[in-house]
Amino acid sequence: MARGLFSRAWLSKTYHFQARLSYIRVKYLFLTWLAVFVSSWVLYVQYSTYTELCRGRECKSIICEKYSKGVIDGSACSSLCEESSLYFGRCLSTKPNNQVYTGSWGDHDGVIKCHLSDILHYELGDELEPKKEVALFDKPTRGTSVEKFKEMVASHLKAKVGEQANLSSLVSLILSVADSNKDGHISLPEAKSAWALLQLNEVLLAVVLQDREHTPRLLGFCGDLYVVERVPHTPLYGLSLPWPMELWIPMGMRQNMDQWFTPSWPRKAKIFIGLLELIEDIFHGTFGSFLMCDMRASTFGYTDRHDLRLVDGRRVVAEEAFKQAMILQHCEDDADCVYGVDCRTSCDRAEHRCMADVAQPNLARACGALKDYLLRGVPVQLSRWKWSTLSFSTTSRHCYGNRSHTPMIPEEK
Repeated sequence: MARGLFSRAWLSKTYHFQARLSYIRVKYLFLTWLAVFVSSWVLYVQYSTYTELCRGRECKSIICEKYSKGVIDGSACSSLCEESSLYFGRCLSTKPNNQVYTGSWGDHDGVIKCHLSDILHYELGDELEPKKEVALFDKPTRGTSVEKFKEMVASHLKAKVGEQANLSSLVSLILSVADSNKDGHISLPEAKSAWALLQLNEVLLAVVLQDREHTPRLLGFCGDLYVVERVPHTPLYGLSLPWPMELWIPMGMRQNMDQWFTPSWPRKAKIFIGLLELIEDIFHGTFGSFLMCDMRASTFGYTDRHDLRLVDGRRVVAEEAFKQAMILQHCEDDADCVYGVDCRTSCDRAEHRCMADVAQPNLARACGALKDYLLRGVPVQLSRWKWSTLSFSTTSRHCYGNRSHTPMIPEEK
């Protein structure tokens, strides 16, 4: 009797053990299948996103086809299409029509930028630059003389930067860049490439500020594809995380994480001084004033020596062209009168048109955007200085606190 009871108990335990083991197997099988499914979905979405955003081969194919037909020419054309010495590296594109890649060209590390949309005249919109036209590289037309091309360039620049006393010098500067092989003559393919590039804010700015230290140097071009110097450290601060991780990280925590990965305070101060110098060059430049309409960290970077560099100049627009475009912009309220991230004007509700003048100057927007970046980790000897009142003085053109003097930045030990 006892043996029978023992046998039944043993069999019952064995049955329950096997049942639990089967349950565990099914559970882990389900979790494994779920993990594989989620991973496959993430990889598919990432691949789809990559193929949509990163179209470097298409860009190269279009440019090289135009070059082989003699439509365009430039200093980078033979390296890109014949010698294959201009290499596309990692994709940095954030929009399908604006292709951005790291690259190498001989001994130079650069950034390759190319537009997959046709180029049009300067007009207010999402980009304030590239829009579609009937044909790409259709200007100037065959038979256009160099003098006529000069007039085209001068008229275009006048519309962008306004009437300048030294406008002829800027035209000469543009023509010197257009002469890519430096033979003293501008061919029709060179003129077509120069005209396409001239529509882009970033290229115009690179030419205007080519002798300044805070904008990457223009290395070469082919059609509307161009190569600029690569900035070692981008963005100005923060981490680039995969988008699935971005979804799960709270905004407050993400802001703190961005601040963790920043240089020491004296180096941050040096970078910020570079930003002030860049603003001075842009707003009080030789060839008119420009507005910086994107003060986000992704717009800037810095070198190994902690010198600031502007890495994305698409939202730096000539003030005159900005004003002319804004007064044509229909609006219902002030929210309709915004370009980029930071350039805002007010709405004339009676006329339903945006006002011409920007609400805040460059320096005020820079101080507001980077205040937290600069003030985090301030040395003790400066902490008594009340930086919380950081604002803008239109007379002194400086970011200042509640004292009349600017404190010295201590050397880093």
